[in-house]
Amino acid sequence: MNILSYNPGHDGGIAYLKDARLRFSIESEKNSHYRHSPISSHDVVDILGELEEVPDVLCTGGWWPCDDSVTGSRIVAGYRGVLKNDIVTGQRRLLGKPIVYFSSSHERSHLLCAFGMSNLPKGTPCYGLTWEGGIGAFYEIDSELNITLLADVMHEPGHRYALLYGLADPAFPKNSPFSRFADAGKLMALASFSVRSTPSADEKQLIDFLLQDCPHLELTAHGDTSHLPYHNVGVDDPEFRNFAGIFSNKIFDIFYQFAKANMKKRMPLIIAGGCGLNCDWNTKWKESGLFPEVFVPPVANDSGSAIGTAIDAQFHFTGNPKIDWNVYSGLSFDTTWSFDMSQYDLYEADDEMIADMLANDLILAWVSGKYEIGPRALGNRSILAAPFRDNTRARLNEIKQREQFRPIAPVCLEEDAVRWFGCDHASPHMLYTYSVRTNALAAVTHVNRTARIQTVSSATNRSLYNLLIAFKARTGYGVLCNTSLNFNGRGFINKIDDLSSYVVKQKLDGFVIEGRSYLLRSSSSYQAYLSTPKPIASVNVTPLRVMREV
Repeated sequence: MNILSYNPGHDGGIAYLKDARLRFSIESEKNSHYRHSPISSHDVVDILGELEEVPDVLCTGGWWPCDDSVTGSRIVAGYRGVLKNDIVTGQRRLLGKPIVYFSSSHERSHLLCAFGMSNLPKGTPCYGLTWEGGIGAFYEIDSELNITLLADVMHEPGHRYALLYGLADPAFPKNSPFSRFADAGKLMALASFSVRSTPSADEKQLIDFLLQDCPHLELTAHGDTSHLPYHNVGVDDPEFRNFAGIFSNKIFDIFYQFAKANMKKRMPLIIAGGCGLNCDWNTKWKESGLFPEVFVPPVANDSGSAIGTAIDAQFHFTGNPKIDWNVYSGLSFDTTWSFDMSQYDLYEADDEMIADMLANDLILAWVSGKYEIGPRALGNRSILAAPFRDNTRARLNEIKQREQFRPIAPVCLEEDAVRWFGCDHASPHMLYTYSVRTNALAAVTHVNRTARIQTVSSATNRSLYNLLIAFKARTGYGVLCNTSLNFNGRGFINKIDDLSSYVVKQKLDGFVIEGRSYLLRSSSSYQAYLSTPKPIASVNVTPLRVMREV
C-alpha cells in the first residue's frame, strides 16, 4: 500500500510510505524556506517530482476547524481525539485515479508517529505522553493500539514554557495572542544557567500566573503585565536565568508527579510533541526509573505529523502500525544552480585532509546525501568545527546570528561517547543531554557542563563516521562541533547557490559536498592554513593540489 500524507498546519510536511517504508518526508521549512511554514505550491511540485505512481491513500492530518462551515460535513479530523471512531474516510480522485481518503486527529498523528517509529514491536502495550504548544496529556495504549486518555495534565505546556521567555524579552509584543515558536529552545538553553532551585515569593506568584488553569493563556487578556516579575528585564538578567531553570523544573515535575502516582505498570513510554525536543526533560524521563524504556522520535514536533497520519492510515487499512525508516529521508542536495566559483579554491579532498582543515580551526559547511527529517542537523546538512576552543562556540553563534548563550552540540563516534560524555549506548538523534567528562571540549560544553550529543557509527552515517575517524587520528578526539546549516529563521540549505551565498555572507571558511572541498579565498583562516606545515601522517595530499576554476 502506498500512502501520501500531509500536515496542514504550521511545520507543514508531506510524507510518503510505500509498503510500510518511509520513502521520503519533505518539510516546508527545508530548502531555506521560513521556519514553521505551512505547505505551499512548491512543496506540492517537489512531491510530484518524487512520486513514481499515484498513491492508494491520500491523508490529511487533523487540524482546526474540522467542519465545513456551509454543509457541516466532516472532511478533516479535528485537533484532539484519540478514538478510532474519530477517523474520517472517504473517496477522492488524484491525477484521474480513484483513491481512498483518510484523516485522523493531530493528537493521534503524534502518538502514531512515536509508536510507529519506535523499536517497540506491534502489540506492545505502552504509555504515551504528548506535550506540545497545545496538548499536555498522558495515555495508555493497549496491545490492539487502542488509546485511552489518562489525563490532560496541563493545557498548552509548550506555550506556557515559551511565554516566559517572551515576558522577559523586550522585543516580544505583550499583546501577542501566542508565544513565538523559537522561544522554547532558547529558554531550554537559558534554564541551564540556573544556580538555585527555590523560588522567591514573587516568583511563586509568577509561576501561579503562568500555570493558571485556563484553556489558553494570553498576556493581553490580563491587561497591563508590567507588574509581573521579569517583565522586559532582558534575557541576560541573571535572576531571570535562575528563574528559567526553576520554571522548567516546575513544569516537568507536574508531569512527573502525575506519572509517579498513576502510571505504575512498568510499561515503556513513547514521547511526542514539540516538548519532546527538550533534551533536559527527555533525560529526566530516562533517569526517572518509572519506565523500562523511553522513546522519542527525531520528528517529535509537528515535522512528524504527516508521518504519524500516514502510519495511522496504514494501521487502519492493513493492521500494521510499524514502519521502516531512516532519519535521512529528505531530498538530495541540488547542485544544478550556478554560483561564483571564482571565490573558491577547489580540492578533491579526502577525509584526512578535511580533518586537518578542521583541526586547524577552519569552520566548514558539510553536505552529504539527503537532508535529515526533523529540526536537528544530524550530519548531512551541518556546520562542522573543532570542539576544543570556547571562541569556536562564539564564532559559530555569530555565524548562526543567534544569542551567545546558545550551546553548540557535539557529534561523537559512538564508541567514544562513554569516555567523553558518559553515554554507553547509541544516541543518534541529539535528543538527550550527557555530562561532559573532560575540559578539552570547551566549544561543545554548556554552562552546566552538559552536552546534547549525537553519536555516529559506520551504520548510521558512514560519511560522517569516516571523517570523525580521521579527525580522531589527527587530534585524539573523535568529536566535532555540529550545528545546523541554515540561514537564521529558515530551514536547512539544500541548493548550492544558497550554500555559497551563506558561506560568503556568514564568513565560513568553505564548504564540502561529498568530498569536494570549496575553500573561500577571502577567508583569513584558510589563508593561514595554506601557510601551515602539513603533517604527512594526517594529510595524504602533499603538496596541496588546488584546481582553480574561474
